[in-house]
Amino acid sequence: MMKNITQYIAKALMVCLLSLCFGSVAFAQQDFTYSQYMNNQTPLNPAYSLLDQNGSLNALLRKQWTGIQGSPTTFIFNGSLPIEAINGSAGLVVMNDQFAVEHLTEINAFFAKSINLSEKTHLGVSLNAGIRNYVANYSSLDSNDPLFRDDVRQNKPNIGFGVMLYSDEYFLGVAVPELTFTSLGTASIQNNTYFRNHYNFSGAYLIDGGKDFKVKPAFLATYTKGIPFVANFSTTMYIKNVFGLGADYRTNNEMAGIVSFMFANFRLGYSYQFGTASNNIGGFNNSTNEITLTYRFGQHLEDINLL
Repeated sequence: MMKNITQYIAKALMVCLLSLCFGSVAFAQQDFTYSQYMNNQTPLNPAYSLLDQNGSLNALLRKQWTGIQGSPTTFIFNGSLPIEAINGSAGLVVMNDQFAVEHLTEINAFFAKSINLSEKTHLGVSLNAGIRNYVANYSSLDSNDPLFRDDVRQNKPNIGFGVMLYSDEYFLGVAVPELTFTSLGTASIQNNTYFRNHYNFSGAYLIDGGKDFKVKPAFLATYTKGIPFVANFSTTMYIKNVFGLGADYRTNNEMAGIVSFMFANFRLGYSYQFGTASNNIGGFNNSTNEITLTYRFGQHLEDINLL
């Protein structure tokens, strides 16, 4: 009898955790949100790949709520290659996102094309298409409980587009990398957050102080219907094109410290994100650790520009 009561309490706590943390988790699991967006915009807006004249491979691992079993974990891989003959680029974005019993895997291929508006100003447009696989294994909590009996499994095609105005000093972009016309259903505890349209607005400006010092302020705003609008504001300082130090602030009361190191073709980045409000998720450790690794092809890597 006591064992059954304990199991019931544990399941109830799981449901409460999923419900109470919906706001934070829903934002975390919007389309490709991460602290180091200023160094790799391609998963947010594939038109950003046009800024890279060499091509690159990028990997990101993001772990939220350090020390909590089943906490949100995201892995993103993206790669692109330039198509110089048509001022274009093409590539792939792979994302794996997991929170407790919910799991999303997404693969998108993209193509981007640049139009010269002037000698220094360009307009880039991109199209992406792929597939999303969503699984929610509620029966793994307790298959005998009607509340957790029905699992959710769904495959859906995905299309998206992006637009970016850019030069050597700045970029401004808007993208809908996940464009959804139909809903998943009503079984998911997150009310189908994964399968809503996501809108990304981003920009950055490079203040060039020469080879020894550069500053890059940037912003990212994301909107999804039914989820509070959140904006990010960051500033990164680069010293001798080798070391980067920055900070990011989110309007949902979160901040992140960011460091990066550049070694010829490689960039290694780390960020630590934490809540600033006194009531952050009941007061437990909701910090987020994020690691990125980038490899850029080619030989023209002396300057930090906007990448």
